[in-house]
Amino acid sequence: MSGRVLSPRSDTVHPERVTTRAPFGSRKARLLPHRSDTRDAVAATLRAAGCVFAEDEADMILAAADGDPDAVDHMVTRRAAGLPLELVVGWAEFGGRRIHVEPGVFVPRRRTEFLVEEALALAPDASVVVDLCCGSGAVGAALAAALGAVDLHAADIDPAAVRCARRNVASLGGRVHQGDLFDALPARLRGRVDLLAANVPYVPSDEIALLPAEARDHEPRAALDGGVDGLDILRRVAAEAPEWLAPGGHVLTETSPHQARAALSAFTEAGLDAHLAVCQERPARVVIGTRR
Repeated sequence: MSGRVLSPRSDTVHPERVTTRAPFGSRKARLLPHRSDTRDAVAATLRAAGCVFAEDEADMILAAADGDPDAVDHMVTRRAAGLPLELVVGWAEFGGRRIHVEPGVFVPRRRTEFLVEEALALAPDASVVVDLCCGSGAVGAALAAALGAVDLHAADIDPAAVRCARRNVASLGGRVHQGDLFDALPARLRGRVDLLAANVPYVPSDEIALLPAEARDHEPRAALDGGVDGLDILRRVAAEAPEWLAPGGHVLTETSPHQARAALSAFTEAGLDAHLAVCQERPARVVIGTRR
């Protein structure tokens, strides 16, 4: 793994590794050209509604509308009313790919690209990949696209997420399963998983109300709520991961700064070697566990 170890004290049980690697999929997507007067009008409407990046959003809406003025009006109205931009245009950019998203499904965050980067650095030759709590399937799709021919499995408990994920991983040969965490996976994967990405919900229950309205009002609570301290699902994943990982296999999950120590402890208590990777360019922390 690239990066350096910060303050490597001999009594530090869980090293924290910081990377300065260029963001995965950082190439900017090309947008179709549109008349500047229309773009300016759309941007002005969005800016008045409080959109900080109004010009960029105007470009995305105009590209999605593909010259249909009624579609432009409809999308601008929905965005100005507070609907997340990704749900307005029907896709989110992730790892240089367009990921289909729809109402009721968690929108992939760009910071989660760091989890993908770390996974690829750890296991560039992985052959069996699992995207647990997959949501739209963005993480699994990004991993499969980078790794090539892999046995990809994505799973989520939410039927809407499963339907959405199937649209995003089908072209990559991936399979999507519905169920509660590992219960959704085929039994034949036990002890064979090289990379297990588990972007679990980790917001403490009493902090859901403090989230931005785009998440709080438009994304399923089950994709956000991690229980009293935000680590309920993470602990369940950590406890079962060693049974599913291949020898030397890795499990990766996001966490927040104040949860990192407890998340690392959950991994080590499950018998995994654990460390924390931190991205300085993006507010991202990823807990990594490796089967001994």
